[in-house]
Amino acid sequence: MVNTRGISRAALVLLAAVAALSAGTAIVLAATTGQPHRQPVIGSGASIRPLSINCPSGAVGGKLPAQVYLSPGYSASGARYPVVYFLHGLPATAQSYTQNAFVARALLAAHERAIVAAPQAARADGDDREYLDWSPTENWPAAVSRDLTRCIDRRFHTMTKRSGRALIGLSAGGYGAFNVGLRHLQTFGAVESWSGYFVATDPSGRHVLKLASPQAQRSASVPTGAALAAELRRWPALIAFYVGQADDRFLDMNQAFDATLRSQHLAHVFRSYAGGHSQTLWQAEASVWLSMALRFLANGHLPDGGSSR
Repeated sequence: MVNTRGISRAALVLLAAVAALSAGTAIVLAATTGQPHRQPVIGSGASIRPLSINCPSGAVGGKLPAQVYLSPGYSASGARYPVVYFLHGLPATAQSYTQNAFVARALLAAHERAIVAAPQAARADGDDREYLDWSPTENWPAAVSRDLTRCIDRRFHTMTKRSGRALIGLSAGGYGAFNVGLRHLQTFGAVESWSGYFVATDPSGRHVLKLASPQAQRSASVPTGAALAAELRRWPALIAFYVGQADDRFLDMNQAFDATLRSQHLAHVFRSYAGGHSQTLWQAEASVWLSMALRFLANGHLPDGGSSR
């Protein structure tokens, strides 16, 4: 069970939504004017162990660097851990993937035990490849869903089923999490977007990216409709996303995506918060939304109708 002491009423509503979603109920949390949740203060004795690794990845030309954060006590516990795969925003520098320690701190503050794996998605400063499949040696969906997960499962004590994997991202990483995760529900049991969007954009975030072929253009839009519904019946998953009410680029798109999922009766969690497209919002919400994903993984239904273990 989740330790609810010190968690706001709004946070409890989100966690209750997960329980209903596990039972197949379509959940929509409407936009409010409330303030973001405040991150709990982490005691000075808390520690996080970061590791820099290189994963073999033919999908992106040979190797995929990643930053991994292990829970305190990982080495001594012998336990197997769920993994939060966390995608950073774009455009980015080649070192942006190393700057997501706040995710591991948020897990610690929420008293959650999980591994965080944050892969590199920008090879050079200013890269904006949108987590798309560009070529046989620059296939970001395969790198994330196949090469990275295999690498992490080989190297660490993980829960190696989809019920042990969440794919989460912020901004362009939120788009990547949805576009990759909803196409690979056999791999990820929970998918979240924090201030993301639902079709690939140019670096400004204000214009749809124009790609070379109709097939590539379709692959750049997050899936919905009958095909997604069929996949969710086979692979039930948490679909959850939020946006800041002052986000002048992506608020309308998030509200429209929420309306689309509702019209298609696809279970999901959506919320908007006071605030913009900012690290302040993402840090304030991190503990609640990470807990939501992990609670769903721990308690959700698998395709065979059994537990998520």
